[in-house]
Amino acid sequence: MNWKVLSIKSIRFFKVGRILKDKLHSSWMFVSFIIVLLLPFLLGIGLFLKSNLIIKEESLLQLLFSSQWHPMKGEFGFLPFIISSLWVTVLSILICGPICLFSAIHLTHYAKRGMLKIMHPVIDILAGIPSVIYGVWGIILIVPFISRLGASLGHPNSGYTILTGAIVLSVMIIPFILNILIEVINTVPQELEEASLSLGATKWETIKKVILKKSFPGIISAFGLGISRAFGETIAVLMVVGNVVKIPKGVFQPGYPLPSLIANNYGEMLSIPMYDSALMFAALILFVVVTAFNIGSRYLIIYSERRI
Repeated sequence: MNWKVLSIKSIRFFKVGRILKDKLHSSWMFVSFIIVLLLPFLLGIGLFLKSNLIIKEESLLQLLFSSQWHPMKGEFGFLPFIISSLWVTVLSILICGPICLFSAIHLTHYAKRGMLKIMHPVIDILAGIPSVIYGVWGIILIVPFISRLGASLGHPNSGYTILTGAIVLSVMIIPFILNILIEVINTVPQELEEASLSLGATKWETIKKVILKKSFPGIISAFGLGISRAFGETIAVLMVVGNVVKIPKGVFQPGYPLPSLIANNYGEMLSIPMYDSALMFAALILFVVVTAFNIGSRYLIIYSERRI
């Protein structure tokens, strides 16, 4: 009888210990979740507090829509930097978007299975190359090419232009978007493709009407993440875009994106409070734009999922 009571007590002891251990692990996971949830808010609050000095001194409209950038005179107009960032980002997506989408379709539905196994390491290598290497590559190859191209089209330039930055940036984000697109298209059930083919549809009609339609929310997500990555890229674009404080009126003109402004000036301007605050405001603009774009992408994903 004593042995029976002892065994029951031992079982209860181990059961209580397992429950406490499970609650402890649940608590750690909940704390980690809260930290991840709070990080964007902490980043936004920190950037706002650091840029509060210039926000108090200048009106928001003046900061965002003025093209006058003379920090030593107290003039901080961010419009040239915002326009340059939009130019480079939109052009890079227009260049790499069709390449990524058609490559993903080819690798998942036309190429042999062995080709996809070969391409995965290649994509990973491209994604892992440091951005400064892409910048050096852009200086060696893309800058002379754009200079000659612009001269032949009647737009002489030094080669350090918006188009150069967009080409280099598009090459940088191709592996990032392509990897996601391959995974998204592969998640479409094989049965849907077989059902479409059995009804007499051609392979391209099946891809266009079934595969792409079913994976459309994931495609939006892939390009949304790609745009967010492109908008904040710094070193490679800084090396080839020209860094001239002027609103670009064409792709063969130099630009000066917001990340390049921060990277070029932050270290040496810490001793000037207003300049430091202006650079923090540039970072705040980047944060707000990327956040707004991600929210918009999420809304499009939800809307498209409901329609599908």
